[in-house]
Amino acid sequence: RRAPRDSGAAAARRGPHGGPGPAIMAASRPPETALAKLYFYYSAMNAGKTTTLLQSAHNYLERGMRTLILTPRLDDRYGEGVVASRIGLKAQGTIFGRDDDLQAMVTADIAAKGPLHCVLVDEAQFLSKAQVWQVTEIVDRLNVPVLAYGLRTDFRGELFEGSQYLLAWADNLVEIKTICHTGRKATMVLRVDEHGRALTDGPQVEIGGNERYVSVSRGEFKKVMAGEGVIDLQQPQLPLGRTGG
Repeated sequence: RRAPRDSGAAAARRGPHGGPGPAIMAASRPPETALAKLYFYYSAMNAGKTTTLLQSAHNYLERGMRTLILTPRLDDRYGEGVVASRIGLKAQGTIFGRDDDLQAMVTADIAAKGPLHCVLVDEAQFLSKAQVWQVTEIVDRLNVPVLAYGLRTDFRGELFEGSQYLLAWADNLVEIKTICHTGRKATMVLRVDEHGRALTDGPQVEIGGNERYVSVSRGEFKKVMAGEGVIDLQQPQLPLGRTGG
């Protein structure tokens, strides 16, 4: 006699080799094991990336959840390991170098301090290809979400190494928008001299702020790079903490 065929429900309960099937495995999986993701928040200069990072870290801490902020060693404008925004928010981060293994750093942090709920990476454009892969391993193997914030392109309009692979491998891509002085959306970054003229040569990485870099639209980028205009470096700041007129 022929053996009766399994019903669909029975097949779901039993795996191909007699073990538990996918339905049983899914039912037995604890609810807290939601899969983590890698997020890449990218923009031009002065769009509020670090402000957004610090706000995200604060939101986690408010809920009693532990975070780890990673910041590249080469960016020490505000002090070693200090992650600071243009509007005055700041926090202490953990420094990493270009040859450091970020997965190993996070694994060691968890072993020393306990469960970690989120990793936040400042200036993520400075990651190497290997480090972006390590960041994906933090997400996929350690199940810790990673929020990376960085520039998309350099002053020549070319991708940074870190940004290139974050754009390729991240689960979610989020653009943080800012505006050009023309009123259009700024998507490009210019490196300028003290007279506001665009620089077309030099190392890809040169740390600086408003005195060196300006975010512009693609059209304005073409114009200034062609020597057809200059950029006003005097960018007023919002008078935070003061009221009245």
